[in-house]
Amino acid sequence: MAKATYMYWQKRFNRENPDQDLEEKIQKIQEKNKNYVYRRIFGELRKQGLVVNKKKVQRIMKKLRSEEHTSE
Repeated sequence: MAKATYMYWQKRFNRENPDQDLEEKIQKIQEKNKNYVYRRIFGELRKQGLVVNKKKVQRIMKKLRSEEHTSE
């Protein structure tokens, strides 16, 4: 493995999650409303005053779903 590749991945794994607070808010909305899809969650976040892209909400929800299935 090239040293540059190794250093790239090492730096990437050691960083904090920049979307941690957004993930927590999405999880809270999902706990209250189990059948909400990304569009409704996106709307709820907008009502709370957060400016976030709907594609980012989709990505985070997909990530949370995959983490949920791996933890079971």
